[in-house]
This record gives sequence, C-alpha cells and structure tokens, in this order.
Amino acid sequence: MNKNSLTFLKQLMATPTPTGFETRGQEIVSAYMGQFADDVRMDVHGSVHGVMNPGRDVRVMLAGHCDEIGLMVQHIDDKGYLTMSALGGVTVPLLQGERILIQTAKGPIPGVFGVKPIHMLTDEDRKNPVNLIHDLWVDIGAKNKKDAEKMVALGDTATINSGWIELTNGKIACRGFDNRIGVFVISEVLRLLHGHNLNVSVHAVSTVQEEVGLRGSRTSAYAVDPQIGIAVDVGFATDFPGMNAKIAGEAKVGEGPILHPGPTYNPTVLEMLKKAASKSKIKTQIQPEARGTGTDAFSIQMTRGGVAAGLVSIPCRYMHSPVETIALSDAEDAAKVIATFIEHLTGNEKLR
Repeated sequence: MNKNSLTFLKQLMATPTPTGFETRGQEIVSAYMGQFADDVRMDVHGSVHGVMNPGRDVRVMLAGHCDEIGLMVQHIDDKGYLTMSALGGVTVPLLQGERILIQTAKGPIPGVFGVKPIHMLTDEDRKNPVNLIHDLWVDIGAKNKKDAEKMVALGDTATINSGWIELTNGKIACRGFDNRIGVFVISEVLRLLHGHNLNVSVHAVSTVQEEVGLRGSRTSAYAVDPQIGIAVDVGFATDFPGMNAKIAGEAKVGEGPILHPGPTYNPTVLEMLKKAASKSKIKTQIQPEARGTGTDAFSIQMTRGGVAAGLVSIPCRYMHSPVETIALSDAEDAAKVIATFIEHLTGNEKLR
C-alpha cells in the first residue's frame, strides 16, 4: 500500500468518530482529500465533500460514512458509576469487561465496563447474559457522584479502547473499520484520479450519522444532486464459524471487493463496475441483496428524482465489534475498480 495512504488510514482509525461526533476524524479526512481535490468543504452536518473536476453536467457521488458506533454518558449514580447509552447498533453482550475512552471537555478519560466475577454468577446469570445497556455500569475510579462530575459530563461520548492489530496474511483487526475503511477508499479514488482528464465531476463525500439513519448521505446527496452514486461500506464476510452464506451470500476476506445486484442498485452501474474490475484485472465477489439495505446507497438512490446507485463493499468479519477484521488488499482493489469506472465514463451514459 502507498505509504502516505497507510499513514492516513492509521491516523483515521486511531481517532474516535462516534456517530454524530465525527469532527476530529473529518478534519483528518479533509486534510488528506485536500491534496487531490479541487475543492474541499464541510457542510452543516459535518460531512466532508472533496470535489474533483467541478462544473461538469454529470456528477458522480462517492460516499463512505466516517461515523462509528459509540457510547454516550447517560447517567451518573451516587457512587460515581456511569450508565451509558448506545450511539448506533452497539452489541451490548460484548461490553462487559471492555475498556473505553471517554471524550470530555478536559481531555480523554479512561473507564471500564464492570463485570460480576464468574464465581458469583448464579445459574440464572449464566443462562441470561446482559442484553440491556442500562443494566451495565462504567467505572472511572470516581469516589462518588461529585467526584465523577469533575471529570465527565452527561452527553460525553466514548468508544471502545481497541486499536490496530496486524494479523497474518495481510489482515487487520481494529475498532471502527465500519466504516472508516469506506472513507479511506473514496479518498484513495481521488488520489488515483488526481491529474487525469475526466468527463464527469467527482464528489467524494465522507458522510456522517449513517449509524443512526443514513442522515449525512441523505442531505449530502440532495446537495450534490448526482446522476450516479456509489457507496462504499463494509460487507458481511461469511468465512468464519457461525455465518450462514445461504442468508448473507458468500464472501471471503482477502478475495476482493463485493459487488451487489438487487433492487437498490442500478443494473447498468453494476455492469459497468464489473467491466471496470475486469479491465483492472481485479477479482470481485457477488452478494445479492433482495431488499433495501442500511447503507448510504439506499438513501442516495432515492434522492430527488432518483439516482443510479451502486454499492462496493469491503468484506469484514465480526462487524460491530471491537475487532472488525478486513484485508487491506480488498480496500486497495475497491479504490482501483471505482477509479477505473470513473475514468471510463463519457458523461453520455444511458443509465436505464
């Protein structure tokens, strides 16, 4: 991988971007896109727009959401323990015993989710793991409520304190690949296209608040008014125990980006992506999606009078956990496929 690209990805992954509170990460994205785009701006919701070759009749919008699932301080009890609420689809049973980092006005404060010792668990406890986040507590070491309030405030956000882990065979585990890896891919597309003559305008948008309702992509797509929209997100890898390929569709980490047929996705765009992959000699995988999905492609497709939408996914194991696992090669290949797709657009395509 390009050295500067890898540095950017590691910086982004190390920066907390809980949904609705993505600004620190977006500043990193803005600086990186600024090396390649003709214009970079942040909109009122915090989505970052990197625009290349502006003013063309045909606009292609690329979307990757910068937000990750996270936590928010909801309550502080008399003993100084914190109750958290979920920002997005947090897998609650994974939280007990986890370390977190709370972002406060005075800087980050570490905390841990408490857990009852196994020796003290009743038979009922063993049968019924905690599934409700308000039944858990976070310990920051406070003496009492007054002491805790000196360090944290209601509404402060937090993320699991889990970082970049290099596994074997080019695989990486980290918190929040969903979906900072999508932001990385669309930013890499700008890098790959930099200096090329294009027939279309490219709007690479690092969107916000996807995890709570596709909000950033909805407002950004309205503003861009694209003719073609491609979202990049993580997709379900089925190459580990417990996954059912009959339900999700088969996909393996390290075997190439995923393309998706289905009602949400324009068939012409899908075929053009397949041809771009073939021209680039890049292997892709296919996962059909028979209904609307929870990605930015869904909201882009239904913008204004309708947009020809596509989705490119990075196979990901253990989604919505602190150890989301991907292959960097899949992300690199996704960027190459999309860049080739855009390079070969004439601006006169018939999309239906």
